[in-house]
Amino acid sequence: MLVTIARFSFPYEAQIAKARLESEGIEAFIADEHTINMQWLYSDAMGGVRLQVTETDVDEARDILNQDRSALVDQALGGRGKRKCERCSSTNLEPFTKGKKPAFLVFLLLGMPLFFYQHGVKCKNCGHFKKINNRRQ
Repeated sequence: MLVTIARFSFPYEAQIAKARLESEGIEAFIADEHTINMQWLYSDAMGGVRLQVTETDVDEARDILNQDRSALVDQALGGRGKRKCERCSSTNLEPFTKGKKPAFLVFLLLGMPLFFYQHGVKCKNCGHFKKINNRRQ
């Protein structure tokens, strides 16, 4: 039997987590990925993209996903990998899509989204949003 161990707003986040588990020898599965890819506005309503593993691998998989390997990334990038909030200098940032919820509401009312949304990062401490213009971030 499969158990959902994590939920993600975007399919690429689930793919990264799945690859991390599979690199450690744990077989993982992604549910609802194609539905969210076809209609991203359904992500919140469906509970996002689900990452699943077998019951026997639940504890080990959660331990692997909870490990913070950001120091390894910083080391590989020579210290250039840490982003800081422009407002409060915190490094507690998360990927965020601005305008996603209003677009979903307009979609429900009119059948098509009219708002443009922006991808970026949001500070978890002060709430400041910074739009990301390039693909490299």
